[in-house]
Amino acid sequence: MAKTLIAYYSRRGENYVNGSIRELKLSNTEVVAAKIKALLPDADVYQIDTTYEYSKSYMTCIEEAKKELHDQARPELKNPLPSIAGYDTIILGYPNWWGTMPMVCYTFLESYDFSGKRIIPFCTNEGSGMGSSERFIKKLCPDATVLAGTSIHGAEAANADGEARMIADMAS
Repeated sequence: MAKTLIAYYSRRGENYVNGSIRELKLSNTEVVAAKIKALLPDADVYQIDTTYEYSKSYMTCIEEAKKELHDQARPELKNPLPSIAGYDTIILGYPNWWGTMPMVCYTFLESYDFSGKRIIPFCTNEGSGMGSSERFIKKLCPDATVLAGTSIHGAEAANADGEARMIADMAS
C-alpha cells in the first residue's frame, strides 16, 4: 500500500499578507498542510525546521533568507527523519522566499534518496507563484517524478480547501 508523507516548512510570526505585515499564530503553509492531512488521515506529517531560529521580525527574516540564498546555504535540519524509504509520495510545502523554496528545503531534498518517489509541491506566496522552485526540485531529485506544483495565495490559505483537495487527490 502506498504511503504518503506531508513534509512542509513554514514560519509563524510576522509575515507579509496582502500588502502589510501581520502576526500569524499559524503560518500559511502550515494551515494548508493541516488541510491536506485532514483529507489524508493515513499520511504522516513532518515539519521541516532548522536548528537556526530566524528573526521574529519579518523584515530581518527576509534579509536572512536573502543572504542564505546568495550564499547557497544549507541550513541544518532540526529533528531530521531517519529515512523516507517507506514513502511512495511526498507532498512538499513551503513559502516562496526570494523566488524559490527556503534553503532548508534544499537541505531536506539533498538529505534523502527520492529515487522512484512522487513529489507533489505546493507553495504559499503573496503573488510570486511557484517561482523557480519546481525546476530546482527536479534538479535536486532527478530520479523522482515531480508533479506540477500548486501555488496558493498565502492570504487565502484558510480558504484553500479546493487546492488542498486537489493536492490530496494527486496523492491518492
